[in-house]
Amino acid sequence: MADEQQTVDEAKQKEEPYKPSAPTSKLNFDGPWKYDEAPQSTGAVEIKDQYELFIGGTFREPEKGRYMTSINPATEEPLASIAEATQQDVVEAVRAARKAFEKRWSVLEASERGKYIFRLARMIQERSREFAIIESMDGGKPIRESRDVDIPLAAAHFFYYAGWADKLEYAFPGRKAEPLGVAGQIIPWNFPLLMLAWKVAPALATGNTVVLKPAETTSLTALKFAELCRDAGLPEGVVNIVTGAGQTGSLIVNHEDVDKIAFTGSTKVGKVIMESLAGTDKKYTLELGGKGPNIIFEDAPLDQAVEGMINAIFFNQGHVCCAGSRLLVQEGIADRVVRKLRDRMETLIVGDPLDKNTDIGAINSEQQYNKINEYLELGVQEGAELYQSSCDLPEKGYYCRPTLFTNVGQANRIVREEIFGPVLTIQTFRTADEGIEKANNTPYGLAGGVWTDKGSKIFKVGSKIRNGVVWANTYNQFDPTSPFGGYKESGKGREGGLHGLYPYVKLNPQ
Repeated sequence: MADEQQTVDEAKQKEEPYKPSAPTSKLNFDGPWKYDEAPQSTGAVEIKDQYELFIGGTFREPEKGRYMTSINPATEEPLASIAEATQQDVVEAVRAARKAFEKRWSVLEASERGKYIFRLARMIQERSREFAIIESMDGGKPIRESRDVDIPLAAAHFFYYAGWADKLEYAFPGRKAEPLGVAGQIIPWNFPLLMLAWKVAPALATGNTVVLKPAETTSLTALKFAELCRDAGLPEGVVNIVTGAGQTGSLIVNHEDVDKIAFTGSTKVGKVIMESLAGTDKKYTLELGGKGPNIIFEDAPLDQAVEGMINAIFFNQGHVCCAGSRLLVQEGIADRVVRKLRDRMETLIVGDPLDKNTDIGAINSEQQYNKINEYLELGVQEGAELYQSSCDLPEKGYYCRPTLFTNVGQANRIVREEIFGPVLTIQTFRTADEGIEKANNTPYGLAGGVWTDKGSKIFKVGSKIRNGVVWANTYNQFDPTSPFGGYKESGKGREGGLHGLYPYVKLNPQ
């Protein structure tokens, strides 16, 4: 009788349609719901075959005629040829920046400087679709992220610092703020236009001029920004953009007439820059690597925490310095959290960055793709248990499935070293003190997260985590009014907010 009833129940269950809104329903990946392709048109974008250096307000050919090829990581096809600046080009760029600083920019009314910066912000907004598409084509990130995060935040930083340009006496009460001179700025490939905005906007607002080098794999939006500077009527030489590889950046760092260095990139390169600047009077800010801990307590809202973890590690393919790449979960809920994470990972769409349905785009370059795969192999060799989603990957392009590792310890290299990809490691803890100890047991200190229903626990744990930024029940929330930066091997100094003005001024008594 019991067997008959079971057979009837099973038959009834098969007949009943799947209800995704039912609170007890498990995610059904074989159901009738399918996404149609939703490609972003590239008709609004013009990418030239070749791009030159932007020096002194005009585009000019590199001195030695060298060019690099920018590759679309989603298709492995070339996008454009990018000029490679050598020593004479950097000398010319710094000379143009020095002349503009002394003759035009530093002596211009502060309110007028603010108007130029405000104009740049508006122009970024007006051409936001173009910038978003190019950012996704050049860097591999999903168009949803470029469109909804990168470009709006870049414009917001210019708006914010445009407002500070004529209010520096309120930023530094009782002291007179003077610009430093020429700022050399080197930005990474994970957030090209946004990192440009983080550096260029405060430098211009405080009266400095700029020589900026974008990453060699993602130079296009910086060169498009150079077009904005020209079209906005920005005085010649105020912003100079020299493209190239590591050697070009080294020439900027070591140039005697550069007064300030701002660098975002790897800890390894940051250490080299610090050594180069030792004994000089150059100011510098370094925003380096990270290995962000996300601590989930038993009383946390688990579905919200899981969604936060997805955002923390899989946003921009994990190409984020502050990515929450280490999950520390309290023992009592570890199995549930891992199960929920796996279910959620199965829903993520990996594919064409220009498809609006895509959650995870292409890895930025073949070099980074190979590095991530080396770490995946290393994790397995170290005894960790690997889980990857079962999604299909495009035949061409550099793609990596969202990945998590369990059964890992503090000594595992995949726990200690920055992978810079869609790879999450999961560890457990019993007490808050143990969780804090594990969170701080790393050479990095950029960002982290705390997930709990108790406000007192957020303050207690958050204050003991040695990170420059600690998010509570959320992750990857940015605002131009808020400072960002890290401790230990994650960097020196802060960018954003009022703090972002300090590295670009010298303060004298009034």
